[in-house]
Amino acid sequence: MLLEAGARPAFDAESVPAHVAIIMDGNRRWAKERGLPIIEGHRRGMVALRHVTRAASDLGVEALTVYGFSTENWNRETREISLLFELCVYFARNELVELQRNNVRVRVIGDWESLPALPRSALAELQAQTARNSGLLLNLAVNYSSHAELERAVRAIARDVAAGTIDPESVDEALIGRYLYTADLPELDLLIRPGGEKRLSNFLLYQAAYAELVMTDVYWPDFSKDDFVRALIVFQQRERRFGGT
Repeated sequence: MLLEAGARPAFDAESVPAHVAIIMDGNRRWAKERGLPIIEGHRRGMVALRHVTRAASDLGVEALTVYGFSTENWNRETREISLLFELCVYFARNELVELQRNNVRVRVIGDWESLPALPRSALAELQAQTARNSGLLLNLAVNYSSHAELERAVRAIARDVAAGTIDPESVDEALIGRYLYTADLPELDLLIRPGGEKRLSNFLLYQAAYAELVMTDVYWPDFSKDDFVRALIVFQQRERRFGGT
């Protein structure tokens, strides 16, 4: 279902999704349509992330998982990748005060430890500095691929089966979930994709099996608290049947 602007029903503060994911899409198109450098779109996307994180925290969302850098993004121009990593370092260092003020804990998921030293160190420090916060959990998916996540989980399960610590007959949906990056998180309730595209782009494919999907044509740099609230309202209007009738 598409997310439309305009009048909206009342937001129900008692029915907030526990886990929301966002594909932060449209930064490059936003910049190109305005005749701006691509990196300006990414920079404005960071501002949107700040606003949406604050909104999620204020509204009582438990976990917010955002798609920051996919494994496929390595196919972009070297200069853009370098600037993205510079922005990553900037975010990690300059958003700390805001995150601490809002009691947000940051965790990075994906193969982020294979990043260049500077962004890797900055992300590690950001996680360490916010580790004791008890509010919203902000998951930054960096160098992330859902296919790679599933491959990683299958290899780990296979190793444990070979070691005799897991009975092959006990491998079920719940066990697989315990081997994913999101093992200790609430089930994914809502996945939002700004930017006009209508696909999951290799993001949380296993976790999104019964998530509600909300798409919007609003580019991520323009995505506001109001857009976020509208997406939550769309979620609240859905009848979730989880494969039932």
